[in-house]
Amino acid sequence: MGKMTAEKLVQFRERIRTELDRVVDFWLKHSHDKEYGGFFTCLGKDGKVYDELKYVWLQGRQVWMYCRLYRTMERFHRPEILEAAISGGEFLQKFAWVPSAGSSGKCAFCLSRDGRAVKVQRTIFSECFYVMALDELSRVTGDRKMQMEAERVMDLLVGWAQGDSAGLGRPELPGDLPVNSMAVPMMVLCLLEQLTEGRPQLGEKYRDLGAWCVQEIRQHMQRGGTAILENVSKDGKELPGCQGATAEPRPCPGGRLVPAPVRGRSR
Repeated sequence: MGKMTAEKLVQFRERIRTELDRVVDFWLKHSHDKEYGGFFTCLGKDGKVYDELKYVWLQGRQVWMYCRLYRTMERFHRPEILEAAISGGEFLQKFAWVPSAGSSGKCAFCLSRDGRAVKVQRTIFSECFYVMALDELSRVTGDRKMQMEAERVMDLLVGWAQGDSAGLGRPELPGDLPVNSMAVPMMVLCLLEQLTEGRPQLGEKYRDLGAWCVQEIRQHMQRGGTAILENVSKDGKELPGCQGATAEPRPCPGGRLVPAPVRGRSR
């Protein structure tokens, strides 16, 4: 490694450190709802709240972020960060889960400031961020019940992801083309990494699930490996129309990462 390269790496590291500190300070200062719990996430550059709706994805991500920083980086091992994470976790556990007749319910996509459900989506992603938040919070608090709740919801969403979509409230319609979305196995794989860290028994439990995720993700490598498509058919074939045209960033022969066309096709 040349001297200039080493110096650049040091500069990048310092820049990343500075930016991370700045971002964490911003959210600590502006996003906490001290009246109702949870976090404001619709903030202007000046920190002012422009929308009080609380999106479960972002509530879960912020709890996870605070806990991961608290657990893994000494300078963030601060009581105010842990207190905020605990408050966010309590808000999620109290309000995020929406009961539903005839099923175990689902997480809301969006909540009012005081925790009333506004919208429920027919996808698995609110549950994914709920699981990530509770599992990481359980690691810093030692709360075994919280960990068990994360595992309970994980088992539910695995069933949904692998084809039992009744709990999602998503009926099969005659004109709808079944689609395999890469977002689903990618998120399940993220959850596997989260839940199985330091827990070999869970790693063994979910061994086959990890293989399933990899198999599903590989189906999205299309056009001789030159494109990674977000949506393919259930048997791993390219889809016609707009659904099949959404592509992920992909490495080109020169080693750079370039975005594939989002609409339209290139061959």
